[in-house]
Amino acid sequence: VQLVESGGGLVQTGGSLRLSCAASGSIFSINAMGWYRQAPGKEREMIAAISSGGAAYYGDSMKGRFTISRDNAKNTLYLQMNSLSPEDTAMYYCAACKCYIATMFERGDYDYWGQGTQVTVSS
Repeated sequence: VQLVESGGGLVQTGGSLRLSCAASGSIFSINAMGWYRQAPGKEREMIAAISSGGAAYYGDSMKGRFTISRDNAKNTLYLQMNSLSPEDTAMYYCAACKCYIATMFERGDYDYWGQGTQVTVSS
């Protein structure tokens, strides 16, 4: 399975971005998908995860501003990000797992990982 993220870039404080993650290959094996981010000098952080059926889990600090969605017909995962602040500046990664969404969200498990897309929020 290959995961390719897109949609990152430079945005001003208060702005919005929509990230996409296109999956290809043996996608039939995928159950949960999710978004992570990592800023320089900080630990990797789970943003949100979504099951093949559309059930979504969010990190506590992500609720309300970020929305994860998934188009199974297009094999694409999305992350809508609103009200961005400089603290959201990070590399954003897409991940996919053969596991259940709860396992992915609570344990951070994944089987496939994208190359990342940079999001920079200017003040």
